[in-house]
Amino acid sequence: MICTRIATDQAPAAIGPYAQAVQVGPFIFTSGQIPLDPATMTIVGEDVATQTRQVLTNLAAVLQAAGSHLSHVVKTTVFLKDMNEFQAMNEVYATFFPSAPPARSTVEVARLPKDVRVEIECIAIVPDQTTR
Repeated sequence: MICTRIATDQAPAAIGPYAQAVQVGPFIFTSGQIPLDPATMTIVGEDVATQTRQVLTNLAAVLQAAGSHLSHVVKTTVFLKDMNEFQAMNEVYATFFPSAPPARSTVEVARLPKDVRVEIECIAIVPDQTTR
Protein backbone atom coordinates (compact mmCIF):
# COMPACT_ATOMS: atom_id res chain seq x y z
CA MET A 1 0.00 0.00 0.00
CA ILE A 2 1.03 3.56 -0.63
CA CYS A 3 1.67 5.86 2.32
CA THR A 4 0.70 9.46 1.58
CA ARG A 5 1.86 12.39 3.70
CA ILE A 6 -0.90 14.84 4.66
CA ALA A 7 -0.06 18.53 5.11
CA THR A 8 -2.09 21.69 5.53
CA ASP A 9 -1.31 25.27 6.50
CA GLN A 10 -4.61 25.31 8.43
CA ALA A 11 -2.88 23.40 11.24
CA PRO A 12 0.55 23.98 12.77
CA ALA A 13 3.46 22.85 10.65
CA ALA A 14 5.46 19.97 12.04
CA ILE A 15 8.13 21.22 14.43
CA GLY A 16 10.37 18.22 13.79
CA PRO A 17 11.03 15.43 11.28
CA TYR A 18 7.48 14.10 11.05
CA ALA A 19 4.28 14.55 9.03
CA GLN A 20 1.09 16.15 10.31
CA ALA A 21 -0.54 12.89 9.25
CA VAL A 22 -0.14 9.98 6.89
CA GLN A 23 -2.75 8.05 5.00
CA VAL A 24 -2.49 4.34 4.29
CA GLY A 25 -5.47 3.00 2.38
CA PRO A 26 -8.60 4.45 3.97
CA PHE A 27 -6.84 5.11 7.30
CA ILE A 28 -5.39 8.43 8.47
CA PHE A 29 -2.89 8.43 11.32
CA THR A 30 -2.27 11.89 12.75
CA SER A 31 0.73 13.03 14.68
CA GLY A 32 -0.04 14.48 18.07
CA GLN A 33 -1.38 18.00 17.92
CA ILE A 34 -0.62 20.57 20.57
CA PRO A 35 -2.40 23.91 21.07
CA LEU A 36 -0.41 25.94 18.57
CA ASP A 37 -2.11 28.64 16.52
CA PRO A 38 -1.22 27.71 12.92
CA ALA A 39 -0.89 31.36 11.87
CA THR A 40 1.48 32.47 14.63
CA MET A 41 2.90 29.15 15.87
CA THR A 42 2.30 30.36 19.44
CA ILE A 43 0.62 28.42 22.25
CA VAL A 44 -3.09 29.20 22.65
CA GLY A 45 -4.38 29.53 26.22
CA GLU A 46 -2.97 28.56 29.57
CA ASP A 47 -5.83 26.34 30.77
CA VAL A 48 -6.51 22.81 29.57
CA ALA A 49 -10.01 23.64 28.23
CA THR A 50 -8.75 26.39 25.90
CA GLN A 51 -5.81 24.25 24.85
CA THR A 52 -8.03 21.21 24.17
CA ARG A 53 -10.27 23.33 21.94
CA GLN A 54 -7.27 24.45 19.86
CA VAL A 55 -5.84 20.93 19.67
CA LEU A 56 -9.11 19.51 18.34
CA THR A 57 -9.48 22.41 15.90
CA ASN A 58 -5.99 21.59 14.60
CA LEU A 59 -6.86 17.90 14.29
CA ALA A 60 -10.04 18.78 12.38
CA ALA A 61 -7.97 20.84 9.91
CA VAL A 62 -5.53 17.97 9.32
CA LEU A 63 -8.40 15.53 8.77
CA GLN A 64 -10.11 17.93 6.38
CA ALA A 65 -6.90 18.15 4.33
CA ALA A 66 -7.06 14.35 4.03
CA GLY A 67 -10.72 14.37 2.96
CA SER A 68 -12.05 13.27 6.34
CA HIS A 69 -13.69 14.78 9.41
CA LEU A 70 -13.78 14.38 13.19
CA SER A 71 -16.96 12.33 12.75
CA HIS A 72 -14.80 9.68 11.04
CA VAL A 73 -12.32 9.35 13.91
CA VAL A 74 -12.16 5.80 15.24
CA LYS A 75 -9.53 6.22 17.99
CA THR A 76 -7.87 9.03 19.89
CA THR A 77 -5.06 9.12 22.39
CA VAL A 78 -5.06 12.04 24.82
CA PHE A 79 -1.89 12.98 26.67
CA LEU A 80 -2.48 15.18 29.73
CA LYS A 81 0.11 16.98 31.80
CA ASP A 82 -2.13 16.54 34.86
CA MET A 83 -4.85 13.89 35.16
CA ASN A 84 -6.64 16.24 37.60
CA GLU A 85 -7.58 18.24 34.48
CA PHE A 86 -9.37 15.26 32.92
CA GLN A 87 -12.87 16.63 33.55
CA ALA A 88 -12.14 20.04 32.00
CA MET A 89 -10.53 18.39 28.96
CA ASN A 90 -13.38 15.90 28.68
CA GLU A 91 -16.07 18.60 28.67
CA VAL A 92 -14.47 20.32 25.66
CA TYR A 93 -13.67 16.99 23.98
CA ALA A 94 -17.35 15.98 24.20
CA THR A 95 -18.40 19.07 22.21
CA PHE A 96 -16.23 17.93 19.29
CA PHE A 97 -17.61 14.36 19.43
CA PRO A 98 -21.29 14.93 20.32
CA SER A 99 -22.55 11.55 19.10
CA ALA A 100 -20.86 8.18 18.69
CA PRO A 101 -17.49 9.25 20.13
CA PRO A 102 -14.44 7.24 19.11
CA ALA A 103 -12.49 4.82 21.26
CA ARG A 104 -10.01 6.71 23.44
CA SER A 105 -7.05 6.27 25.73
CA THR A 106 -6.04 9.05 28.13
CA VAL A 107 -2.74 9.08 29.96
CA GLU A 108 -0.88 11.48 32.19
CA VAL A 109 2.64 12.24 31.03
CA ALA A 110 5.59 13.89 32.73
CA ARG A 111 6.07 16.54 30.07
CA LEU A 112 4.69 17.58 26.68
CA PRO A 113 6.29 19.60 23.86
CA LYS A 114 6.52 23.32 24.65
CA ASP A 115 5.19 22.50 28.15
CA VAL A 116 1.56 22.47 26.97
CA ARG A 117 -1.20 20.90 29.06
CA VAL A 118 -2.63 18.53 26.39
CA GLU A 119 -1.70 16.72 23.18
CA ILE A 120 -4.06 14.54 21.14
CA GLU A 121 -3.48 12.16 18.22
CA CYS A 122 -6.06 10.19 16.29
CA ILE A 123 -6.79 7.51 13.75
CA ALA A 124 -9.59 8.22 11.28
CA ILE A 125 -10.93 6.90 8.02
CA VAL A 126 -11.62 8.56 4.72
CA PRO A 127 -15.19 7.55 3.91
CA ASP A 128 -15.79 5.65 0.67
CA GLN A 129 -12.09 5.43 -0.10
CA THR A 130 -9.83 2.43 -0.16
CA THR A 131 -6.70 4.13 -1.54
CA ARG A 132 -5.50 7.67 -1.88
